[in-house]
Amino acid sequence: MIDPDDIGYNTTDNPSFATVVDARLSRRNLLRGSFATAGGAMLGSMALVACGGGGGDDDPAPPAAGLKLGFNPVAKSLADAVTVPAGYTASVLYRLGDPIAAGVAPYKNDGTDDPATYDRRAGDHHDGMTWFGVGANGRWDAKASDRGLLVMNHESLTPVFLHPAGRTVVKGQRTVPSEVVREFYLHGVSVIETAKGSDGKWRYKQDSAFNRRVHTLTPMELSGPARGVDAVKTRYSANGTRTRGTVNNCANGTTPWGTYLACEENWYGYFYRTPASDNAHRSARELAAIKRYGVGPQEFYGLWGTTQGAADAEQQDTFDRWNLDVKGEAATADYRNAHNTYGWVVEIDPFTPDSTPRKRTALGRFGHEGACLGLVQAGKPLVWYMGDDARNEYIYKYVSNKNWDPQDATGGLAAGDKYMDDGRLYVARFKADGTGEWLELALGKHGITSSNAAYGFTDQADVVLHARLAADAAGATKMDRPEWTAVHPKTGDVYVTLTNTNASSRPIDKTDAANPRFYNDPKGAAQTAQTGNPNGHIVRFAESAGNAGTTFTWDVYLFGARSTAGADVNVSGLTADNDFSSPDGLWFSQASAGLAWLQTDDGAYTDVTNCMMLAAVPGKVGDGGKKTLTNKSGDTTRTQDTIVGARPGEKDTQLKRFLVGPKGCEITGIAESGDGRAIFVNIQHPGEDTKDADIGDPSKFQSHWPDGGSARPRSATIVITRIDGGVVGV
Repeated sequence: MIDPDDIGYNTTDNPSFATVVDARLSRRNLLRGSFATAGGAMLGSMALVACGGGGGDDDPAPPAAGLKLGFNPVAKSLADAVTVPAGYTASVLYRLGDPIAAGVAPYKNDGTDDPATYDRRAGDHHDGMTWFGVGANGRWDAKASDRGLLVMNHESLTPVFLHPAGRTVVKGQRTVPSEVVREFYLHGVSVIETAKGSDGKWRYKQDSAFNRRVHTLTPMELSGPARGVDAVKTRYSANGTRTRGTVNNCANGTTPWGTYLACEENWYGYFYRTPASDNAHRSARELAAIKRYGVGPQEFYGLWGTTQGAADAEQQDTFDRWNLDVKGEAATADYRNAHNTYGWVVEIDPFTPDSTPRKRTALGRFGHEGACLGLVQAGKPLVWYMGDDARNEYIYKYVSNKNWDPQDATGGLAAGDKYMDDGRLYVARFKADGTGEWLELALGKHGITSSNAAYGFTDQADVVLHARLAADAAGATKMDRPEWTAVHPKTGDVYVTLTNTNASSRPIDKTDAANPRFYNDPKGAAQTAQTGNPNGHIVRFAESAGNAGTTFTWDVYLFGARSTAGADVNVSGLTADNDFSSPDGLWFSQASAGLAWLQTDDGAYTDVTNCMMLAAVPGKVGDGGKKTLTNKSGDTTRTQDTIVGARPGEKDTQLKRFLVGPKGCEITGIAESGDGRAIFVNIQHPGEDTKDADIGDPSKFQSHWPDGGSARPRSATIVITRIDGGVVGV
């Protein structure tokens, strides 16, 4: 056991890399520094390949014989620390602001770093990520274990900690351009080279030629059906073939040819528009689409479009592109169409730093949480599963028209042109009997026609541009916030986290079999009401005729709940060792086929515990049975039939809490080294509830993780390993 007095940062080899090892002796919550362990030590590093389906192998990975979770569960915690099980250790690898190029100074973390350096620093709000093994030839090698490219999303920002005193806003306008430029760069994607040293510790290489930041100013190509259509033409690209940047990248995905998929989620909140201008200059169809997607005006990121005082016309153009107001006769005179160039899956080749990312429009435009690759088999289509992260939105899948040829495994972005620009987009309908169907979103099918009352579709480009409206027309099932998708590497079952919903989005008389609960989860000493489905659940389905089929069977794998809740809320029979709320991140290990990792993004259960990560060994669709729930709202009682999975502990299913994060954070993003002996996990926005008014008083910061003391908190990637060098989790 590690002596807790030995805790500290080791920055000898790399000033931007910190090693933190801590211990908690028994359950006395003896905390030192920023990390703690439950009954033992914290561990260091894990890697992942895609969503559990995409290592490029033709056959699913074999299951580990008698797979068992090999650690004692971590207790719930409200400490400002990362807690992992006894026998494990954790290290901080990559923090907000860390330099990724030679000559860039260490991050001051006080808001005064030169904004011009931020294109060579880690972004904020670390999120979904993938670890790509690097072989001896410097190319992708899925079997590599000690050296790899870690590619991660930077979803958003915590502005209070980014500038000297938070954002500067005067009369609804951004008046300090340098602040906005800093925010531009802190969004997007990082590519960094990582390696395990001879001492067993993981570090990133600050001066690697692979290191790269993709951000809101990065030139990108539009590809697929929406390329070049009138709706994507702007002042920046008069022919509608290019755009700039990516924002709000949440979950992620991969391809069988070793590229990374960043997915644009809440992009519609970044645009500014004046409704009066739109009403005067846009058609009814355009306004219907803008309303359906909730595009501006927003009071947070939407203020980028109000920025004045640029250094020159070129810089002013980077601010203006977030303003959708019609300012000229033609669309190419302004940025009225800029929002249509967002909401896509973005393909990035991490092994070619000078390559231009492509936005793959065939996969549809919506609030992409991620794009999880299904099982890969030679001679069969490739499939990606996707959630649209908003209440009452849908679950989608994309099926390539071309069958997979393993010779394309080294094809790079050209392989993406072949498989991701030519295919069919589907949306899911869940039926009450435990079956479901995939509805193709294609012009002329399922009510997607020019005469549709809500929105008249003109061609397939119009369909993918307005996938939400097409899914509405088709009659898909509205879900309780579909987030991450994950594919079991052995069974092929598809898992989708449904993070939560509220009573206004799904009242008691609008539950259905796939979204079956309505209840109150009182929070805190005041017992503040939280009604609807505040704890969320996870639905899963098994394709009836392979990934490219159009029917499936489904059940609810797990229901989030307090262990103390009644049987109609705690349907999965969770205990103090595994109860959770608001499932978000979900991913299957390739090294230990059948091992799943579940992460939370919660606000409902935070009176009891910070956000967490759990390890699971699920069964398969159909291992439970039918169940009738009794839902209550005041004096109203209704029953709802559903189909549930086996409870943890039944039929060899397992679920244990593995990690609890620091205050105010979300646990999100996971990856593993090729041998599964290191996992990488992201700690997003610790201390996010700190108020702008408190920035001058560190004692009022909600968190000081990971640097401790009076430091501003920073999103960061940690590496978790077993002290004995074994495979993580089992």
